[in-house]
Amino acid sequence: MPPKCLLYYITDRRAFPGDESSRRRRLLEKMREAVRAGVDYIQLREKDLSIRELELLAREAVGVIRESSQLRTENRELRTALLINSRTDVALAVQADGVHLRSDDISPLDVRSAWKRSGAATARQNSPQGLVIGFSCHSPAEVARAAASEATFAVFAPVFEKKDARPTGLNLLKEACLANISVLALGGITLANAHSCLAAGADGIAAVRLFQDNDIAAVVKAMRG
Repeated sequence: MPPKCLLYYITDRRAFPGDESSRRRRLLEKMREAVRAGVDYIQLREKDLSIRELELLAREAVGVIRESSQLRTENRELRTALLINSRTDVALAVQADGVHLRSDDISPLDVRSAWKRSGAATARQNSPQGLVIGFSCHSPAEVARAAASEATFAVFAPVFEKKDARPTGLNLLKEACLANISVLALGGITLANAHSCLAAGADGIAAVRLFQDNDIAAVVKAMRG
């Protein structure tokens, strides 16, 4: 197991019961729980929202993360990084920590250039995180491309399962982890199979249900304990 298993919570408010207001409130509560438990990254991945709606929710999320980070009793210098799915403009507008890019999105190098031009790099120069760029990959070649284009980490999926997609399996994950970049495993990750991903060379795991359907503090303890 790596010295620290990186943990990446990917949000899906639609999985929560109730009306839209209830789901948003539950999502923010879950994000607060993730921060206090010490999750490294949260991706706001609410793809059905309009840009304006996403920005409003992202501003609330930024507030929750900053407030919750101050209440940590351990490792207060470490702050959970908020990434906005695919929307560099929204990430800049709300002063998020970065973005998560699809494999067919713009290059991480282009994001870094836009970030620098906006002045966000200067504003965040004292941040322990700096600009964070996650990159979705489905093959070892895409992981190598993520490394070459200066992404912060690659998310390799689907390792075990994904609707309408064939799992890559642990052998391809192991090959992907040979690239010069941190690799997080995604796709059907559970506490029962997560450690096999780490044994294959992954630096951490990314998940929706593992975090949203469970007590996050218990998940973190199981992964890092």
